[in-house]
Amino acid sequence: MAAQIEKFGAANAEPLVSIIVLNCNGANWLPKCFETILAQTIIGRIETIMVDNNSSDDSVAVARKWFEKFPAATIIRHSDNLGFCEGNNSGGRAAQGRWLLFLNNDTWLEPDCMEKLVAGTEKLGAAASTPLVLNYPDNSYQDFGFYGFDIFGLPSPSNVATQTREIFISGGCSYLIRTDVFMEVGMFDAEFFIYSDDADLSWRVWIAGYKVAGIYEARLHHRGAAGVNPTGGISTLEFRTNDRKRFLTNRNCILTLLKNGQFILLLPVIPLVPLLFLESLAGAIVLRRWSFAKSSFWSVLLDCWRLHGHILRERKRVAAFRKHSDFWMLRFFRLRPNRWFEIKRTLKFGLPRVDKK
Repeated sequence: MAAQIEKFGAANAEPLVSIIVLNCNGANWLPKCFETILAQTIIGRIETIMVDNNSSDDSVAVARKWFEKFPAATIIRHSDNLGFCEGNNSGGRAAQGRWLLFLNNDTWLEPDCMEKLVAGTEKLGAAASTPLVLNYPDNSYQDFGFYGFDIFGLPSPSNVATQTREIFISGGCSYLIRTDVFMEVGMFDAEFFIYSDDADLSWRVWIAGYKVAGIYEARLHHRGAAGVNPTGGISTLEFRTNDRKRFLTNRNCILTLLKNGQFILLLPVIPLVPLLFLESLAGAIVLRRWSFAKSSFWSVLLDCWRLHGHILRERKRVAAFRKHSDFWMLRFFRLRPNRWFEIKRTLKFGLPRVDKK
């Protein structure tokens, strides 16, 4: 079924940036997000698009109220939940801006964030970037993308940021990318649905010969995982996950390597598979529930096999625009392991609460 589209404000044929806010039942987060977009120093050069994935709350009504104040805005309503990837793709296809910012609804921007983000990215000659991401209620550090990948091919977490720099992966909560590059490398992979999509896209940006950057001067605040981890309101008080999230995350990590690795960078799949097996087994023992091991490991392998045709097609497509080989990409290898971040989170919040759905 075709999406329903509503437009607000005057048409802007050449906006500098299109901000795409993906939403599903996030009515409580939208006012702060929209308020801070409207307060941007370059709002006259911004097109705002909310893509709604079949919300059952009053998200659309909230957006309509706010978008009456915007110079240029659009609501795209889907009758199904298309997920993070295809939902954002639909916004990207409709956008008119030279740049696209894929923005989570549980974020708010400091007034000069967009001005500094675009200017800093252009100055560095990058095609994709992320701002410095701070926690939602204050100025404490949350994220600055990922600097590389570890021995398992998983994103290697960044240290606390101190300056603008090239990074390997731009964080998915606020992913800026040039529109032409987004289209050239194939947009988000709709098969991913959600999770690890930022890693997959960034791999392809670098492979295609472009740069990804972290812009320290541009600042944004993010709650993080508000959908699966709602307790605490604007502050995270616990760590929750569920079987579906673990399935998608683990599967998509494998898919990222199988799609984008040329030769040498297919090898990290070998240690990654036993790592995921051991984690799924440990989780099943702690939870006393075999279904967790099934969903987080065995179902992952089966689904990767189901998608083997998709993987082969994607490898062929990536090869067509490849500028950087696996040997070149090895400069992003880091000893800092991905799971160190999860260990620190466990020390802070305790063992995660795992829901079945």
